Amino acid sequence: MDRKVTIREIARQAGVSTTTVSRVLNDHPYVSDGKRRRVEQAIADLRYRPSQTARHLRGGSSGLLGFLTDDVATTPYAVDIIRGAQDVAWAHRMVLLVADSGGDARFAEAAVDVFRERAVEGIVYAAMYHRPVQLPEGLNGLPTVLANCFLEDRSVPSVAPDEFYGGYHATEAAIKAGHRRIGFINLWEEDERVTPPFPAIYGRLRGYRRALEDQRLDFDDALVRFSIQTARENYRHTQALMAMPQPPTAIFCGNDKIAMNCYSALAELGLRVPADIAVIGFDNITHIAEGLLPKLTTMQLPHYEMGKWAVQYLIDHRGRTMEPLQVALPCPLVARDSV
Repeated sequence: MDRKVTIREIARQAGVSTTTVSRVLNDHPYVSDGKRRRVEQAIADLRYRPSQTARHLRGGSSGLLGFLTDDVATTPYAVDIIRGAQDVAWAHRMVLLVADSGGDARFAEAAVDVFRERAVEGIVYAAMYHRPVQLPEGLNGLPTVLANCFLEDRSVPSVAPDEFYGGYHATEAAIKAGHRRIGFINLWEEDERVTPPFPAIYGRLRGYRRALEDQRLDFDDALVRFSIQTARENYRHTQALMAMPQPPTAIFCGNDKIAMNCYSALAELGLRVPADIAVIGFDNITHIAEGLLPKLTTMQLPHYEMGKWAVQYLIDHRGRTMEPLQVALPCPLVARDSV
């Protein structure tokens, strides 16, 4: 078993008093920047880990945060959103407890019960994709921030991708490359009776239309297709766009999986990307975007940044009322070789 490092040893190595070390460990504001840096360096060098139980029993913070997901851990984004949250928590010497409910409400409530038993100071609730959610009842009274999701009444702070400007900048990138007829294979069907009100569907479409409008390009409804996201559907929509009397010279795809199927359909038609037609994706799923030839230009979903923002907002408002901010983070263009 590793020997337990004491505060006295940290003080000795940092050249400060034990009182100063204690203040740094408890985020006390009255410590000079120089002393704080020396203490933090000593903590890192000695690999000191504070006793969370002891801190809580002293009436201080537990040093724990909960991270509850509905199904994030099964997606390619899990590592980024959790890593962003964990990096901020760790920087504040806090530990992140992660639980994935798999979409099962019973598991979610059980996880919240465990979080409460561990006296977590706040919880981040994250969704697999950007959508409205209903929170477990057990979260009532616990400081909570939503990541990649929101409540319909907007009563809880949330952070999510800026879908509108994601669609706008994807379309703008094609326009800047000289394209004037830009197809868009969007997500799901354009029928609000059967299509969930997911911001990605309508936000990206509004961004696409606005980018065309700003460049005085006509919107052609025939260039927009809605896919249920099977490979067969994506393939079919690509071929239908290219069979038009005036086919597009660029295709904006609602996600990278659609773009992958789009590549296959274009190859069967004997078309080269980007020499004959440009393709832009959305999500920046690295194993797809980097694995395609040529590599896919796509929009980055800000999962790492959402995880960071959510935890930072919790930490910044410990012991204070949290305003229900609804924050939209940019989706930057990741330029590769397909435009």
